[in-house]
Amino acid sequence: MRALKHLNAYFIRYKWMLLLGILFITISNYFGVRAPELIRYTFIDIEKWISQGAEPGVDRNYIISQALTAALVYAGIYMLYALLKGLFLFFTRQTIIVMSRHIEFDLKNEIYAQYQKLSLSFYRRNNTGDLMNRISEDVSRVRMYIGPAVMYITNLAVLFVLVIYQMLAINPELTFYVLLPLPVMAFLVYTVSKRINKKSEEVQAQQSILTTHAQEAFSGIRVIKTFAREDSIHNDFIKESKLYRSKVLSLVRTDALFAPVITLLIGLSTILTVYIGCLKAFDGEVKVGVIAEFVIYVNMLTWPFATVGWVSSLIQRAAASQERINEFLHIEPEIVNHNHNEMTIEGHLQFRNVSFTYPDSGIKALRAIDLEVKPGQTLAIIGKTGSGKSTLASLICRLYEATDGEVLLDKQDIRSANLDILRSSIGYVPQDVFLFSDTIANNIAFGLKQGSASQDKIVQSAKDACIHDNITGFKDGYETLVGERGITLSGGQKQRVSIARAIIREPRILIFDDCLSAVDTETEDQILKNLRRIMAGRTSVIISHRVSTVRHADKIIVLQQGSIIEQGSHQELIDKKGYYFDLHRKQLLESQKIG
Repeated sequence: MRALKHLNAYFIRYKWMLLLGILFITISNYFGVRAPELIRYTFIDIEKWISQGAEPGVDRNYIISQALTAALVYAGIYMLYALLKGLFLFFTRQTIIVMSRHIEFDLKNEIYAQYQKLSLSFYRRNNTGDLMNRISEDVSRVRMYIGPAVMYITNLAVLFVLVIYQMLAINPELTFYVLLPLPVMAFLVYTVSKRINKKSEEVQAQQSILTTHAQEAFSGIRVIKTFAREDSIHNDFIKESKLYRSKVLSLVRTDALFAPVITLLIGLSTILTVYIGCLKAFDGEVKVGVIAEFVIYVNMLTWPFATVGWVSSLIQRAAASQERINEFLHIEPEIVNHNHNEMTIEGHLQFRNVSFTYPDSGIKALRAIDLEVKPGQTLAIIGKTGSGKSTLASLICRLYEATDGEVLLDKQDIRSANLDILRSSIGYVPQDVFLFSDTIANNIAFGLKQGSASQDKIVQSAKDACIHDNITGFKDGYETLVGERGITLSGGQKQRVSIARAIIREPRILIFDDCLSAVDTETEDQILKNLRRIMAGRTSVIISHRVSTVRHADKIIVLQQGSIIEQGSHQELIDKKGYYFDLHRKQLLESQKIG
């Protein structure tokens, strides 16, 4: 239950709805508890009229008429109580259940906001399916605690107090016998709840595995079909589904113990009430109406107590789900924005003895990097796969922070910069292009504020990225919907849309991370020609495997195993006749063979 303490802040936020709900529950149960009194009074009056009717010389028709009139009056009052109870029960649901929906909305937004704050390394450690399951399935289970569970527990508590108070006021001894099975019930609830909690955690963990499996299968459907692995993936899903089913059935079997056992114990209370009550009635200690009233009170407690098992299950499942949610809510972001002041970025980048090691894998990606890029200059980074090129770009965007050394922006530590303004001032084209399931126009305008992208601006960016002709060739043009992750576009088309998305922002810093690998040489030349015009006056970082892409840069660095082994202009590196020279010669020979 400790995990559920996180929800106390929400209960305080919606305290008036909660308090009104409790008030309505109390009023509803008050009228419910008052109703059995009428049964007792009805029995007493009928007994009185029967005894009077037995006297000689009494008009029996008059007695019957009076008895029926009294019964009708009691029936009318009973109906009024029932209507008032139902009305306030409606008000209860309109407050507590509505409150639970508000909290569900707020909790989902809190989790989503936390996901947005967490650093990139968090997403390297956790599966997308698990993240989705916590914000959907787990939150839904928590809502069942906030709404139905709170309502039924409050209802049971209020009803129990009112009923027991009423029963004690009438006959304490009979009340004692009625409550005799309750300790056994409490023990069963405690014992089985522990088992339910453990099984709920197992079910939720397996649910996350199942969601992750499905999400990966749908995202990677092209690869699955290419390798003809549909049957294998389906069999894996069936295997995980069977495991989930077995865990759920185990939980259901445990849940099933509650209702019959509690119903049995309530039934035992009813038997004791009738048996002990009859003995006392024979001795003249209680009236028959009291026995009838007690039987109704016991039956009033039957349903609320029968739901104890179900409610306990809801609470245990909610506790297990909230614990999973809290795991992520209590994670502190590794990258924090400490500066919220306005600032202007010129684009002067410096790396001073910068090293970086990935915290999860322990891989040392960068080693003692020293370099400087002045505002308006273009830096090119070239090297083999795994040499640290993309890592260096990530440090500029402050997606990670240097393990050693310091990254400077405009001669200030990049960690002291306003993170929002920093990233808003960068146009980044990642190596792994991601497009949203939206129109091409909205994907290009993604980095701009809502409503600030004109159609002319979108078209010009597409032209600069050499994708305009492809877009106009589609049936719906710029309103063409792309599939998940842009699956309906080719690799080259996705890269060019991504370039258009970066340059439309007119940022101070441009980073192109091997973004021309999927386009042909002719298209690459045209894009680079357009980019040189766009990059004028802007700090630019170009990462590539091709010498033809980087040859016009002001400064070129060659990375190998995280270290700079060569740096200089294109001609300076050619003159050194080192790694860059060899790479340039090999690529020239390859292009000549292809030609």
